[in-house]
Amino acid sequence: MPFTLATWNINSVRLREPIVVKLLKEQAPDVLCLQECKSPVDKIPMEQFAALGYTHLVARGQKGYNGVAILSRLPLEDVGEKDFADLGHARHVAARLENGVTVHNFYVPAGGDVADREVNEKFGQKLDYLTEMRDWFRAEPPEKSILVGDLNIAPREDDVWDHKKLLKVVSHTPIEVDHFAQVMEAGNWSDVTRNDIPDGRLYSWWSYRAKDWDAADKGRRLDHVWATGDIKTAAHSSRILRDARGWEKPSDHAPVFATFDL
Repeated sequence: MPFTLATWNINSVRLREPIVVKLLKEQAPDVLCLQECKSPVDKIPMEQFAALGYTHLVARGQKGYNGVAILSRLPLEDVGEKDFADLGHARHVAARLENGVTVHNFYVPAGGDVADREVNEKFGQKLDYLTEMRDWFRAEPPEKSILVGDLNIAPREDDVWDHKKLLKVVSHTPIEVDHFAQVMEAGNWSDVTRNDIPDGRLYSWWSYRAKDWDAADKGRRLDHVWATGDIKTAAHSSRILRDARGWEKPSDHAPVFATFDL
């Protein structure tokens, strides 16, 4: 069964409902995973989404913060969530498609501004979150699974606009990249996006602080699509919809797409 999946940190699903609708109309992914929904589940504006055929929803929400949702034109089974690092945050949810594929939707903590857990509690929480992800995948190796989301780490040198300048900036520090690699290894995950687009600079996030984000192009690839080793060869046609960063009242993230034949 071929299907296309997209992941997008939407930075408030209610505030940006119009551009979610635009994406669904114009790009029509079968499954759309959203992060940072900033909404209780019962306040997610499903009416317009359902009118476009996205009648299935598996989500976890919070008022004003965090929140993850999986919208789908395909039937979904809710298979739960994990509260990594005991933060009490809605940062993970999982759903199973009828073909047996489990989709994990993650929103990893950003980690604050200082890359030192001794002075920045949020950075410590991020590292602990990643450590518990690693330990879970080691204890319960995933099979026939796709992991997507805003993982808040740009691992490769060409995943950021300037590797040397960002080595001490949260999201690209060596300790974060090492934790990221350990999570991947623990679950036998494969980087679908980079399998399909192996070379060149590739970004999915551009700061709101830039007066002209497009011209400055100081981006980072923070949003990811992974697949377990048993299905990684079924993935193809990856792309990042950069144009969405320039839509009206945009998120600072762009959607990342991948197609699977399973």
